[in-house]
Amino acid sequence: MIKDITIGQYIPGDTTVHNLDPRIKIIITFVFITLLFFVGNYFSYLYIVAFMGLAIGLSKISLKFIVKGLKPLIVIILLTVVLNAFMTQGEVIYRLWGLSITREGLYQAGFMGLRLIFLITGASLLTLTTSPIALTDGIEKLLSPLKRIGVPAHELAMMMTIALRFIPTLLEETDKIMKAQMARGADFETGNLINRAKAMVPLLVPLFISAFRRADELALAMEARCYRGGEKRTRMKQLKLEFRDYSAMMIVAAFCFLVIWSR
Repeated sequence: MIKDITIGQYIPGDTTVHNLDPRIKIIITFVFITLLFFVGNYFSYLYIVAFMGLAIGLSKISLKFIVKGLKPLIVIILLTVVLNAFMTQGEVIYRLWGLSITREGLYQAGFMGLRLIFLITGASLLTLTTSPIALTDGIEKLLSPLKRIGVPAHELAMMMTIALRFIPTLLEETDKIMKAQMARGADFETGNLINRAKAMVPLLVPLFISAFRRADELALAMEARCYRGGEKRTRMKQLKLEFRDYSAMMIVAAFCFLVIWSR
């Protein structure tokens, strides 16, 4: 299940979404995430569903793969839903073990659950359709105006991209360590939540050692290739906005208008 997390993974392709300028994709992702907080009712979510359907269809990424990426986060989503169902004040429709489930709580629970699902899906779609190098260049270009006040744009972009790229690698390493310890008799699946958390502690030491080793190997590899970021770095592919990028921005602007209008 750990390996099912899709954030940080990249699937090569030659689709409309893959070929969009990385700067546009980053901007669209942030606009989409911000737009989720402006959704005022369930009807507005129909526009969000339409937008996500269009994006997934154009990217030609399997819907089954997207849904599979939500499985490891189902506990967080369910916890959010349950907390909203029980903690929101309003008209009580059912009582369970001294706790009250309200009509407003159920409404809010469904609302927050959908928001979380779309937020995760939108962020995953960015990394699934954008290579780490393109993502680095896009973030660096967007942060470049901040260089005037001394912000190290390239270094920040590189750190964020490497961190994203290492998520699936570390998850795969965690899965290997878990299987190795389960073969030696460790139990990660039985017992209450506290016992399961305690069973996960032995995973941390080998995982941290592996992470530091990989970071050191990456640093040595970059240094051996005389990597130097910043002003004098040349690029094989220059970022240039094309008609499809402007079209994508127009489509996003239209969806933003529809969502805000339908509140």
